[in-house]
Amino acid sequence: MDLSKILSIAGKPGLYSMVSSTKNGVLVESLIDGKRIPAFSHERISSLEEISVFTEIEDVPLKQIFHSMYNITNQQQALSHKSSAAELVAFFESVLPEYDRDRVYASDIKKIVQWYNLLQSKGLIDLEEPKESAEDEETNKETE
Repeated sequence: MDLSKILSIAGKPGLYSMVSSTKNGVLVESLIDGKRIPAFSHERISSLEEISVFTEIEDVPLKQIFHSMYNITNQQQALSHKSSAAELVAFFESVLPEYDRDRVYASDIKKIVQWYNLLQSKGLIDLEEPKESAEDEETNKETE
């Protein structure tokens, strides 16, 4: 699952797929309705690959959380992001029991669940990891 080209843009609903770079930003396509719009460099644009969640021990990448959600939901949609805060928190506790309850709010959990459901509905959640290249395999053998 490559989340590096899936973007969240502050102030705009949903997620976007990066289509191309432009002089002043990027051209993105909405995963919700397929419309293409420009996202400018002054906007707060975050790649899902860069986002992580606070835990008591160390930050956990969003990709790992999506994998856990995928396994817990038996590869189906999670509960609705419009569920009550208590239901969302209970679900998230089953996904990531050690999350930092002081720094991760119900609104954050709601957004993560909404993103997961959107990606899952588009078939963008999978458990396949990219295969290592031959050079990486040789490097790993040399270090053993």
